[in-house]
Amino acid sequence: MKKRTKVVSVMLLSVVLLLAFVKPETDRSFEIIKNLDIFITAFKEVNSYYVDEINPTQLMKTGLDAMLSSLDPYTDYIPEDAIEDYRTITTGEYGGIGALVDKKNGVSTIVLPYEGYPAYRAGLIAGDQILEINGFDISDKSSSEISHLLKGQSKSELTLLVRRYGKDKPFKVTLEREKITINNVPYYGMVTSDIGYIKLTDFTTGAGQEVRKAVVSLKDEGAKKIILDLRGNPGGLLNEAVNVSNVFVDKGLEVVTTKGKIKKDIRIYKTLNTPTDTEIPLAVLTSRGSASASEIVSGVMQDYDRGVLVGQKTYGKGLVQQTRPLAYNSQLKVTTSKYYIPSGRCIQAIDYGHRNEDGSVGKIPDSLKAEFKTSKGRPVYDGGGVDPDITVEVRQYAPITYELMGNELIFDYATRYRFEHESIVSPKAFRVSDQEYDEFVSWLQSKNYDYTTQVEKDIDKLTASAKKEKYYNDIAAQIENLKKATLHNKGQDLQTFKDEIKALMEQEICGRYYLQDGIVESTFSRDLDIRKAIEVLEDANLYEEILRMN
Repeated sequence: MKKRTKVVSVMLLSVVLLLAFVKPETDRSFEIIKNLDIFITAFKEVNSYYVDEINPTQLMKTGLDAMLSSLDPYTDYIPEDAIEDYRTITTGEYGGIGALVDKKNGVSTIVLPYEGYPAYRAGLIAGDQILEINGFDISDKSSSEISHLLKGQSKSELTLLVRRYGKDKPFKVTLEREKITINNVPYYGMVTSDIGYIKLTDFTTGAGQEVRKAVVSLKDEGAKKIILDLRGNPGGLLNEAVNVSNVFVDKGLEVVTTKGKIKKDIRIYKTLNTPTDTEIPLAVLTSRGSASASEIVSGVMQDYDRGVLVGQKTYGKGLVQQTRPLAYNSQLKVTTSKYYIPSGRCIQAIDYGHRNEDGSVGKIPDSLKAEFKTSKGRPVYDGGGVDPDITVEVRQYAPITYELMGNELIFDYATRYRFEHESIVSPKAFRVSDQEYDEFVSWLQSKNYDYTTQVEKDIDKLTASAKKEKYYNDIAAQIENLKKATLHNKGQDLQTFKDEIKALMEQEICGRYYLQDGIVESTFSRDLDIRKAIEVLEDANLYEEILRMN
């Protein structure tokens, strides 16, 4: 302890002495030096005298995290042991088994194996439960700990003990890790005879090339119109936002301008390549989870009147981050500038510290928004995300549906269904029949689950308020009658919300047979955003009217 304290003290003293020779030319310089001195001194005193043993590394990380959290949500300290995870986020590559693994009912479970990778080749399927990794029981490990155990150097072996539905005993599977590349475009295909669909989920290296390839392939299949799905895409590399935009707009056009504290660092990003198709009608799907690079692409399509935006207002992240190297292989991801799309607007939410519970920006007062114009003169606004040209209301699931998903009952039933049915028809054609749904309802009777509706919650609040304010005795009879009238009934709710429950069952079941493609294709006929996009693209007059509306 004394040796460590002495080393820390010497290091901190060296920093103080170094700072002492920095001439404080301004009051700001002096304030920086003074506060660094205070911080270093406080750190040394806590390390020396705090009643319990402390971990200097963890204490410093806590201090750095607290300091950076006062700035914006995207400026982060990345310690050396987290660099690999950060690299995975930015490159889409890691060494592993190639499967989405998560806790289901407290057990580490294969949720989705990626086609062609080790888990898939080894025969692992969705629903398989991992009990041990290399002989070690993982029942008490967190999801992040299990993820680290599954990842590792390419060509390194690991052995899993797996329990599968329908098998009497767990069995061992030995596989070899390899370099896993997560596709930015996990799916593209035809939604109608002449409308192609591209799902873009990330903006890691190669996103532009993947979208370009998808467009070319879909046109070869007969696509005359394109739907680009950016819903839930959190963004990524700025240059890939430029590359994706370049697929649909001409070479040499401005895509985004970044402006930071240092005026000379203003940078203008333009498209550099020959576009793939600047004429094909385009519908871009956006949601509250479409952020950063997704907002650049959707905003560029809107500003150049290149396509129609369908869905919900985007997240509202118009900030650019850079990583700066720190000592001992750690890094700082710091917000350095805001970005502005071609119309001149910045889509950064005015107050990024406060959002609705669902993550959306909420309504920005008109007085706080500035108006800009698209290339054809359509009015567009800044202040918090990109507004779609056609708004589609977000589907709100019933409480029973959330409960069935939250308790993994739909997931578990799909596992059972896969065991009992060798094959199904194509995802686009597959439907859960009324008889199969009745079997699901019967299966649920042995399951323990319950839920509270919003009306029931409101009545409970009313009861609590009435008791607090001494009115309960006066209205007790009315409250009890209201409870009886609104008390939920599982059996009734399972029939009332049958359609939305069946849709989720179909999605989960199709994923068991057709993996990621099955999950996507099973939603085509029920997805309200996709249906609206198809409606717009099939009506040429409506499409053109939207793009020239002002």
